[in-house]
Amino acid sequence: MVNSDTVKLLQECDAGTKMAVASINEVIGNVRNSDMRQLLQESRNHHEKLGNEIHEILNDYGMEEKDPTPVAKGMSWMKTNVKMSMDNSDASVADLITDGCNMGVKSLNKYLNQYGGADHRSKDIGAKLISIEEKLCGDLEKYL
Repeated sequence: MVNSDTVKLLQECDAGTKMAVASINEVIGNVRNSDMRQLLQESRNHHEKLGNEIHEILNDYGMEEKDPTPVAKGMSWMKTNVKMSMDNSDASVADLITDGCNMGVKSLNKYLNQYGGADHRSKDIGAKLISIEEKLCGDLEKYL
């Protein structure tokens, strides 16, 4: 039987990948710069691929996937729509996604510490997700 820290960490990573994909999908239509759009598409693909890997592991363990909380989704939607209604530039998109990446990295590090009993495979997935978020944040700096 799999330990609860492993399942909880995987579920939080799952929610994080879903939140990232939803956030990118919400703003990508506003992006004018083709290089930035491609960057976001590639990052979305990385998040989706990792999310699919997490789903397979959770299914193998007979455990449920986890969606982002409705509050987190609602707050993200509201912030995005208010900001984009005031300024729908590529810089605004970069700012929104960078904020999301930073929040994701913070949360994921918290979960890695909180669920310290998770197996190495799950911790590696958490670290990989952090790496994806940090890379996207760094790649977006030139668009801020």
